[in-house]
Amino acid sequence: MTDHIPDELSVVGKDPRAYTDPLRPLHGIVRNAQGEWVLLRHALVVQAALDHERFSNAVSSHLQIPNGLDGDEHTAYRAALDVFLDGEALAPFHERFRRVAAELLAALPRGVAVDAVSQLGARYAVRAQSVWLSWPADLEERLVAWVAENHAATRSGDRARTQRVAQSFDDIIRTVLDHCRATAREHDADNVTARLMRTEVNGKPLSEAQIVSVLRNWTGGDLGSMALCVGVLLHHLATQPALQSRLRAPGVPDAEFDAVIDEILRIDDPFVSNRRVTTCPVTIGGVALPEGARVKLNWTSANRDEAVFGDADAMDAQRNAPHNLVYGIGKHVCPGRLLATLQMRILLRELLAATSSIALDAQQPAERAVSPVGGWAKLPVVLG
Repeated sequence: MTDHIPDELSVVGKDPRAYTDPLRPLHGIVRNAQGEWVLLRHALVVQAALDHERFSNAVSSHLQIPNGLDGDEHTAYRAALDVFLDGEALAPFHERFRRVAAELLAALPRGVAVDAVSQLGARYAVRAQSVWLSWPADLEERLVAWVAENHAATRSGDRARTQRVAQSFDDIIRTVLDHCRATAREHDADNVTARLMRTEVNGKPLSEAQIVSVLRNWTGGDLGSMALCVGVLLHHLATQPALQSRLRAPGVPDAEFDAVIDEILRIDDPFVSNRRVTTCPVTIGGVALPEGARVKLNWTSANRDEAVFGDADAMDAQRNAPHNLVYGIGKHVCPGRLLATLQMRILLRELLAATSSIALDAQQPAERAVSPVGGWAKLPVVLG
């Protein structure tokens, strides 16, 4: 059965987990106040994500490369762009990300509350991404302010406001591209942004609009998402001292860190949903959708489906890994998974090495983020 959710029951302004956990056992698919069909159960989300022909990613009126493309066009762009994000390409940045994390953590106070999201997560995301892309360091304050404004605009549900914020990020990117062009003769220009500007797809160079779209995809969403992920990770560590102790032990392999990160983010997935549009009439979960139906794949709900994970809050990284949808599934799986995991692992390693304890602040309450994003909006922690 499906229900049209009236405005007073809209998920907007609510914690996505608290909203979908009681709804999912009753309904695999619901229709929200915006007229979108929301897939809540793991099996349905996987079914739609793997059905690339009938559930199209071409959902936006704005250029979105490569995530807004389908078919052979999507394949061609992913082939050209994924080489920037594979293990070999990221290897030279391990030490640079470590230095970013170490310098940031050294400047944070001990014994008093700091906000894991804004003071740690957002700052680290901006600095690490700037190092990866060779963006000017003097953009940091502008980018940090943009992350905060983007979160506020997203929470507001005001489409005009979110469009203005998106345009402001495009303006930042164009500033970077102008700087890159101006300094190309003075420097080697063998950096990620410069190489992207020289990239060709099917024998044709990327246009400026396409380059801006790629960089927006690589950074715009990832800066805010990284900040939210750091909040989720630190909340879990602060409330699970045994896990904190386990990860502080010497010699914990990278693979164990990565598995723990993935499992924590499954439990509290800040990547709430992605959109699709049906290319023809489709029946899914016993519900007939018309051609042109707007569909949301709710990753947060799917990652907590009791039919797959049992107790959604119980950590079992090894058992749950094959079903974890934090980075999606299928052809449109997140291209930045290796980069995001690498950056988070390095930050956690440095954080645990630089502290003796991580605890929630007893004086200031944490604040959950609300749909359309997940995780924590504010998380005061005390580093010991």
